[in-house]
Amino acid sequence: MTTGEEAATESAAATETTETAGKATGAVTVVDPRLLVRQQGFKGYLNELVRRVRTGELGSIPVVVGLIIIAIVFQAQDSAFLSANNLSDLFILSAGTGLIAVGIVFVLILGEIDLSVGSVSGMSAAVLAVLNINKGMDEGLALLLAILTGMAAGALHGFFFAKIGVPAFVVTLAGLLGWNGLMLQILGPSGTINLDDDGIVAKLTNYYFEDKAAAMGLATVGVLAFLGFSLLDARRRKAAQVPCRPLSEIVLRTVVLAVPLYAAAMVFNSYKGLPLAVVIFLGIVVLTDFVLRRTTYGRKVFAVGGSSEAAGRAGINVPMIRITVFSIAGTMAAIGGMFYASQINAANQSSGAGSLLMNCIAAAVIGGTSLFGGRGKTWSALLGALVIQSINSGMALLGTGSAIRDMITGAVLLAAVVIDSVSRRTQKTAGRA
Repeated sequence: MTTGEEAATESAAATETTETAGKATGAVTVVDPRLLVRQQGFKGYLNELVRRVRTGELGSIPVVVGLIIIAIVFQAQDSAFLSANNLSDLFILSAGTGLIAVGIVFVLILGEIDLSVGSVSGMSAAVLAVLNINKGMDEGLALLLAILTGMAAGALHGFFFAKIGVPAFVVTLAGLLGWNGLMLQILGPSGTINLDDDGIVAKLTNYYFEDKAAAMGLATVGVLAFLGFSLLDARRRKAAQVPCRPLSEIVLRTVVLAVPLYAAAMVFNSYKGLPLAVVIFLGIVVLTDFVLRRTTYGRKVFAVGGSSEAAGRAGINVPMIRITVFSIAGTMAAIGGMFYASQINAANQSSGAGSLLMNCIAAAVIGGTSLFGGRGKTWSALLGALVIQSINSGMALLGTGSAIRDMITGAVLLAAVVIDSVSRRTQKTAGRA
């Protein structure tokens, strides 16, 4: 073979080797499924939605559908259900339950339960009333000490659970009884302490920003903040050369968010204006959502909820996470207790009693937080509280007794747990659990 033929043969072999390597490389190239979805446009997103439903990744779909059905049913029975007056009151009354449910969400993500939040909320309200009214302490300072009392109670539960090894169910059941007894002791023989009609706590559920610009401004801030963070996140992902949402999708998501926000603003402005309770509730939900989803601490909470043993081996201080989570639950219970005290402008022996505990747990679960741990969002508390209060409000308009309301709420809670269980089983079958 001549030198030229040898060179040609070597060149052909090299070309073949390059092509083979290219094919091999192409065979192992992994394409992010999100890129395929976005390339297909609307059809891709529709197919992705169908796939998620089939594999049990339902997200907030059931609760949103439930809210729509509840609204349609009660509006058909009484046209006052969707009136500006009723909807405004509905949002305000949801705040107390929702705030306590936010703390429950943190505990449920760990796969645990806190049965003491009702009693902690009542005890905190009693502490506020005694310090402010009976002892003459400044209301702001009394409010701070009352919230710190709830935090301390939650930390105590977490200590016994994380350090001593007592099951959370038993610890918080003891707290339910113990803190309720302490509340009765604090309130004294009268059993009721009225709060200042013009005080801070009284305004929590009775103050409205009457200027229409307030509601519209808050909606605008929410929309712009969502748009800004979405663009920033997309830019950061693009710089890191990982899949990111295209501008068209970001704009569409912003529009979808803007519709309910501006609708709610119009409803509030049609009555008395933007309620202070709604501002505080939304602010806390946004803040806690950021903590869970965007901070190292939040990722550690999910890790412990997914597998405490694996989290410990990864270097996470599991006892610290558990103690702080129960502290958050106690803090949110205290804040929620202030809102319930504001509704009646008093602290009494019934504070934190009745169906409050069950409603708060139901709100977290109905909103989409899993009872099995490792999955949940603080927005679940908002959605679940709206479901609970919508049922109560609709039944009140129809003149239905509390017994029927409790049965319906129980049925909705059972349905939410069944959906969660079926969803987890479906995800496991699909290999996505």
